[in-house]
Amino acid sequence: MFIGSSTTLSASVGIDEVINTAVQPLTTIISAVIFFKIPLFGADFPLVVLWLVAGAIFSTFYFGFINLSGFKHALELIRGDYDSPKDRGEVSHFQALATAVSGTVGIGNIGGVAIAISIGGPGATFWMIVAGILGMSTKFVECSLATMYRRENVDGSVSGGPMYYLEKGLTEKGWPGIGKFIGRFYAIGIVIGCMGIGNMFQSNQAYVQFVNVTGGADHSWLADKGWLFGSLLALLVATVIVGGIKSIARVTEKIVPFMAFFYCACALVIIAMNYEAIPFAINAIIDGAFSPDGMSGGAVGVMIVGFQRAVFSNEAGIGSASIAHSAVRTNEPITEGYVSVLEPFIDTVVISTLTALVIVTTFYYEPGFSEGLNGIEMTSSAFERNLSWSPYTIAIAGILFAFSTMISWSYYGLKGWTYLVGESRLADMGFKLVFCVFVALGCMIQLNAVLDFSDALVFVICVPNILGLYILAPVVKRELNSYRQRLANGELTNYRRQRAASKK
Repeated sequence: MFIGSSTTLSASVGIDEVINTAVQPLTTIISAVIFFKIPLFGADFPLVVLWLVAGAIFSTFYFGFINLSGFKHALELIRGDYDSPKDRGEVSHFQALATAVSGTVGIGNIGGVAIAISIGGPGATFWMIVAGILGMSTKFVECSLATMYRRENVDGSVSGGPMYYLEKGLTEKGWPGIGKFIGRFYAIGIVIGCMGIGNMFQSNQAYVQFVNVTGGADHSWLADKGWLFGSLLALLVATVIVGGIKSIARVTEKIVPFMAFFYCACALVIIAMNYEAIPFAINAIIDGAFSPDGMSGGAVGVMIVGFQRAVFSNEAGIGSASIAHSAVRTNEPITEGYVSVLEPFIDTVVISTLTALVIVTTFYYEPGFSEGLNGIEMTSSAFERNLSWSPYTIAIAGILFAFSTMISWSYYGLKGWTYLVGESRLADMGFKLVFCVFVALGCMIQLNAVLDFSDALVFVICVPNILGLYILAPVVKRELNSYRQRLANGELTNYRRQRAASKK
């Protein structure tokens, strides 16, 4: 989801400058710590990226390449093969996956990939894919834990996520004080993060895209009416999130397949039109991954750029998506771990890679086309080279991606908030009201320091989350071994086959 840089429109001055000035010192300190770079093989490796990638590598080996071996069973689960009407929870496996994917697929899949290629060259795509595949294992662990340690409320709803498994898991290990502290720290981080990078940044980018396709900043009727666009967008978000996770899931299960298919289909059309450039693109990606020319840090520098793009995009290790996955209807927590491996695959291996191929195949025809372009402008230009009307496609995709991210992150922030203050209707509705106000503000004022602070804080919480995954990995492994044994022995019923057989 994260992109790292953006274009913003501002309809007001003064208050945003005051807020930015007040927040800037804290933002600088946190960013300096979390994005601190350490020398590694002649390149500067951001500490947070190294921490996330190390967690992904550990999870992949510790669980026997579950990212690959569990893929087939994940597809069976989202198809509903093992769904039972007796299972506890609120949403289906597919709805939980759609909600989580809607929170990760965003502007970064369009503009962030372009930035990665402009910095690291086509070779960054290779390492982006590798990191995406490794991240599938991290998702398996955190989403299994979120479902195992979720809290079932008296009204039948559930609450889960890193704050719950960090507190309960560490309490089981004999560290209740540490568990409670880390759980609260994570909850505070996700609440603040959801208001910035999961809210204001997204609404601002939706506004920017809408203005761009309706005449631009100089001619669009809405160019100086951010308050109007923001208010309408906030109202639209409110109609979805007021009904909770079930309402959000009903929307995401429809909008996510549509927006993913829409964008991927357009990308595939462009790639097909550039079919003669595909061998060039593949060679450029592979050669650039291992023997880049003129790249600071050489091959390691390219690898860092690719890894960074992947972990920023699919959020594996941050734990945010596990909050949505924990709401699933299942009595077997490990099943949602299986389902979650599909999330980085869809986000990074499929959508981000298609964006990269569109851009790299365009290099074949116009080697210097990207000069002076950055982020989403580069991707849009690559599309436009083949189809003159394609900027509208990019704008529609960008707006859909931003909207879907906002409704998912509203749920993440809500669960962090209710973890801190307790479950109540007042806490629920109060948070949603504030969230919608921030949606509107994102289109009206420019709070770069606040967004940077939010971005940094979201990555700060990956530190205790990954640490928790290391500590609680044996718990997940025992559950996985038990599940596999019962699955092999036929103890777990395939309800889909059972229903089909009963109809014959």
